[in-house]
Amino acid sequence: MITTLVLPGSLADEITTASRNPLECAAVLLARRIDTGAEVRLLGRSLHWVPQAAYCEQSSHHMLIRSEGYVGALGAAEKDGAVPIWFHTHPGEEGVPLPSPHDRQVDREIGDLFQLRSGSGVYATLIASPRGESFVFSGEVTPEDGETAPIGRVWMVGDRWRLLPSFASQVATPNAIFDRNVRAFGPDIQCVLGDIRVAIVGAGGTGSAVAEQLVRLGVRHLLLIDNDTLSASNVTRVYGSTPREVGQPKVDVLAAHLTRIAPELRCSTIQGMVTVKHVAQALRASDLVFGCTDDNAGRLVLSRLSTFLLTPVIDVGVLLSSDRRGVLTGIDGRITTLTAGAACLVCRGRVDMARAAAEMRTPEERQRLADEGYAPALGQVEPAVVAFTTAVAAAAVNELLDRLIGYGPPERPTETLLRLHEREISTNEALSRQGHYCHVAQGKWGAGDEEPFLGQLWGTA
Repeated sequence: MITTLVLPGSLADEITTASRNPLECAAVLLARRIDTGAEVRLLGRSLHWVPQAAYCEQSSHHMLIRSEGYVGALGAAEKDGAVPIWFHTHPGEEGVPLPSPHDRQVDREIGDLFQLRSGSGVYATLIASPRGESFVFSGEVTPEDGETAPIGRVWMVGDRWRLLPSFASQVATPNAIFDRNVRAFGPDIQCVLGDIRVAIVGAGGTGSAVAEQLVRLGVRHLLLIDNDTLSASNVTRVYGSTPREVGQPKVDVLAAHLTRIAPELRCSTIQGMVTVKHVAQALRASDLVFGCTDDNAGRLVLSRLSTFLLTPVIDVGVLLSSDRRGVLTGIDGRITTLTAGAACLVCRGRVDMARAAAEMRTPEERQRLADEGYAPALGQVEPAVVAFTTAVAAAAVNELLDRLIGYGPPERPTETLLRLHEREISTNEALSRQGHYCHVAQGKWGAGDEEPFLGQLWGTA
């Protein structure tokens, strides 16, 4: 079972800075624990640094700390329902972030205290050493009544996204088929693409185009979610579809196509709606989600992932506008990147709340309210063209690559708007609104599995 530590940008920056300190330093990192069955995720919540006055000794290769330097953080962990992770550094660009005999002795001395005082029944460790712009690490998680397991990955989701394997892990050489990719952005990024867990919500024109590009780039862990079956008109846009598959679930059609491209692909599918709780919970194991759904209720759910689960979401929208004569007047695309600290889709006004409320109702309720004028009519067929859905999908995949590689401007926007009919591209960024769930002051960053899940009410479907 793999354990992934997820760090929002602010905590990742603090750890990176601390690793560059020429003296060893320490802190207690609080994280909420999620067990998905297939893996464990630790969602970073806060860092509690050992005060300088608590160090008895401190050098480049050794430190001795009085208990008052960390006991207070254990009480904070209990109050927050978090796992306390004992973090310290091994300084120097050549530093080795592996536990020394002294570190092991410290683990034996404080492990029980961490488990008991925090109420978590878990003792975890993290050691970091600086490497270039980032750090290398090792870590372990020891349950009270279980075996010690390594922290295998650190997923940092700030302005840049970095997926770090543990220091002792074996990093495979990229397959020769990715030679052109490696020439463009190097072997490390290719390895990240092969390891990252991606979910795509919506397997239509945009979602299928995103999926195929990701697989051809080297992504090998995919989750596809869509409730619909393939219609005859979908065949003009859905990648991998032919008239033969009409009537089959879209996720099955797309998964079969993608595994023909990459037989080693690990592709899971769910035919369902992300507005259903158990479907939304399946996203907990994902590192990244592409939102390629055209319903507002689904976007309301996806918008919460970057806050409650620290899971970045790249939300994609395409809108074609025509006049009364059927002449195309507008081709608009939108790629909104949601991370902790950035405005959610609600703060940005990118969700039609009236339609979202109507979409959450049963078909019979929707029709009754629409007939009475209390809800917008739903089920209308919107225009869609493969050239435009593919162009916007490519821009969404570009957003992922830029966040991983960093080839764009250092100040990355959180939204890109494409006006293809005017050959214009613009970008913008927005911050969370005060008092909204996505604002840091609300304490919901990395809330994890606390009930109600994602801080919202769920239906019984």
